[in-house]
Parts: sequence; structure tokens; C-alpha cells
Amino acid sequence: MSFPDKAERAKCWANRDEYWKCLDENAPKHSSTSGEKVPSACQTMRKAFEKSCPGQWVKHFDRKRTYEQFKEKMASGYDPLEERTKAAGGATPGK
Repeated sequence: MSFPDKAERAKCWANRDEYWKCLDENAPKHSSTSGEKVPSACQTMRKAFEKSCPGQWVKHFDRKRTYEQFKEKMASGYDPLEERTKAAGGATPGK
């Protein structure tokens, strides 16, 4: 696929935004980078997103959404070390 022109880029971004909106409404914690299956309600939009955007852009946008979700969790007080400690049975790392 050659570099997209202005109209193709606009179509790509519009399909990405529609797909993300569907995820926000149907599976807000969904992460495409973790290999999770796309919710059935959003599969058509995912295919349109993948068809209208270069593959490298799809990967970039998937990682971007995952990172934006992580930033929101961090802003709301999420502590990944605390979660890891709980998963390990309450043991303090390094002790």
C-alpha cells in the first residue's frame, strides 16, 4: 500500500474513531495489543479500520489506545506495583 493521500487518511481516521467508539461502548477495557478477541459488536468496524489504514498504522493506533487507557488508569490512582504485590499473595517485592 502506498502512502495514503488526504482523503484516504481521513477515511482511516474516521474508521479508527468509529471502531474506538464501539469499543468504548461495548468493551471499554478491551486491548487489541493483548491479543484479546474483538467484541462481536465491533468486528465489522475493526475490519473497516484494518482495510482503510496501512498495517503499520493499525499497529500504532492499537498501541496508542492501550497506552491512553494506561494513562487514564494511572491518573485515577492505579498502582501497577500494588497490583503485582496483591497477585503475588501480599508479599513485598525484595523481602
